[in-house]
Amino acid sequence: MNIDKTLEELYSLTNMGIKLGLDNIKNILKLMGNPQDNYKILHIAGTNGKGSTATILEASLLEAGYKVGKYTSPHIEKFNERIVVNREQISDERICSYYKKIRTLIEVNDLHPTFFEITTAMMFDYFKDCGCEYVVLETGLGGRFDATNVCHPEISIITNISMDHINILGDNLTDIAREKCGIIKDSPVVIADSKPELITAVEKKTKDYVDVLKKYRNVKFELTEDFGTTIYIDNMEFNLSLYGEYQINNFLGAYEALKKIGISNKNIQDAVSKVFWPGRFEIYSKEDPIVILDGAHNVDAASRLKENILSKYRKNGVVTLVSILEDKDRDGILEEISKFSDEIIFTSLEDFHRGTSGSQLLDLVSDFKDQIVEDNLIKAFELAKKTKKVIVICGSFYLLSKFKKSIQMR
Repeated sequence: MNIDKTLEELYSLTNMGIKLGLDNIKNILKLMGNPQDNYKILHIAGTNGKGSTATILEASLLEAGYKVGKYTSPHIEKFNERIVVNREQISDERICSYYKKIRTLIEVNDLHPTFFEITTAMMFDYFKDCGCEYVVLETGLGGRFDATNVCHPEISIITNISMDHINILGDNLTDIAREKCGIIKDSPVVIADSKPELITAVEKKTKDYVDVLKKYRNVKFELTEDFGTTIYIDNMEFNLSLYGEYQINNFLGAYEALKKIGISNKNIQDAVSKVFWPGRFEIYSKEDPIVILDGAHNVDAASRLKENILSKYRKNGVVTLVSILEDKDRDGILEEISKFSDEIIFTSLEDFHRGTSGSQLLDLVSDFKDQIVEDNLIKAFELAKKTKKVIVICGSFYLLSKFKKSIQMR
């Protein structure tokens, strides 16, 4: 089976939706000899910031000389991005072979896993075979019933909580916090959010936790001209190559976890100056026009994008290309976008699961009736370029993926 056929079959399982519970993944991993028990794991949950935190952890562990696996989602351009060892993506051949192995197991044992459960099982097995010493593991959704939550981590990290996936995780912060805290086991916990709902949920599970916003409340920082963030802790300077005040929280969560496992400040300093995380305030082009890509797929993420944009540009100097999936808070996201951009171009994601056309999206939201609709993404991008403004493309990681692929095919 070639890679196209393999991924077609694997993606078809997304139609099964999301199944709550860990029985499937536990059964599959047991049949595989529980590969997740072969390395040390740093497990990350949170509404936003998981990817940035994971990438800081990965870079620092690599700088310290460890062999490191990293599991993140979603991917932007290709499935291989999800499963990485020492920054090298899993090969097409390995994807095919691990999928074939797991498909045989589930057929023989009459199991019916989801897309994410199979992907997670592939990842655990691949990292074992690669001889990883540390694995940086990002939850897919929530925590308590997430397929990654079968591991016994060295440290659990919770980046933050805000409203997202409310149809699955709950429509209030108390319920969402409980779901995220489901990753907490009998090992230390690091949190980078002081919301009382999160503190309460954490303390119901453990007293062995550090709230980094409290511990490092005297931290100082500055946003740099070249889209970086300099952070000062105890007379030490960390030049983080990710931009934004919110990145300080992500850095502090990663920093505290790294100190707990004995990684030196020098390793962390060297690592953070060269981290890169696509699709999160990614400066796609520094030429004229400047093009910025950001998933911004929930209100909290859109608010953070707003902070970043307004720290650099005036609202009337920004044009935004946007599409948002149907299960997201479209009005809330667009309200945040309208605070940093005078001009919005609605475009289509109807070829993606849960996506709509630009005109359908416009019909579904309030207060945005006078904006432009152009379903063809390349034509929408050309319209944006004619404005001579900074271009922001946001609202969904699927939109970023579509944009990058469309640009490459020109």
